[in-house]
Amino acid sequence: MSFVPSVNGFGFSNSWPDEPAVVVPTPFGKISIGNAAAGLCGGMVFAAFDYWRAQLAPPAVQPAGGTPLYGFIVRRLMDSWHLPAGVAQYFHLMNVPDGDSGFDVFGHHVVTERGLAWRTITEQWPQVRADLDAGSPAALGVVTVASANPKDLGKNHQVLACGYSLAGSRITIDVYDPNQAGRDDVTISFDTAAPTQPTTFSHSLAIGEGVRGFFRTAYAPATPPS
Repeated sequence: MSFVPSVNGFGFSNSWPDEPAVVVPTPFGKISIGNAAAGLCGGMVFAAFDYWRAQLAPPAVQPAGGTPLYGFIVRRLMDSWHLPAGVAQYFHLMNVPDGDSGFDVFGHHVVTERGLAWRTITEQWPQVRADLDAGSPAALGVVTVASANPKDLGKNHQVLACGYSLAGSRITIDVYDPNQAGRDDVTISFDTAAPTQPTTFSHSLAIGEGVRGFFRTAYAPATPPS
């Protein structure tokens, strides 16, 4: 059974009280995550994936703080960040160029650093596509900003890829965006023709930033509360 956001996603959007849900210790210091601005997107993505795997309908009513479901979503948020390695991965990708860096010498081009476009198109997309072809969604970490400021980690986003379509070298991924409950028309699209060059990732995510690239996060299942 395919994951359908309007059926298998939560019936509420990713909007929470304006206070930290969790303070995350990272190699760059403590970062507060889970307020109304940053949201609990990773927790909602992992939890919705858990309900889908368990063949259970996800709750339609947003939980209050202190309830089992709220606690579960917060715990899955922590899981989605894969501390400390996951935070380091986000931060590293925030600091790589959009396209490859390099120089020409004696008629040959030497690549000194792979860009985020190449990493997304060549390394990450084939893994995501393999999941989708096997009938499983894939959790994505979406890199939105280029920044050396650890405080900008919370500007990144997480979604669940649940399908895709091809048109020549152009890929359109269907996603569950926790910021948009009940929507089956949310997508990320990009062209794979020139992965060494900066690539435009068009999207209809409900975020205030653009999309620079994405990676497949290491989802591991958990048992959701009944």
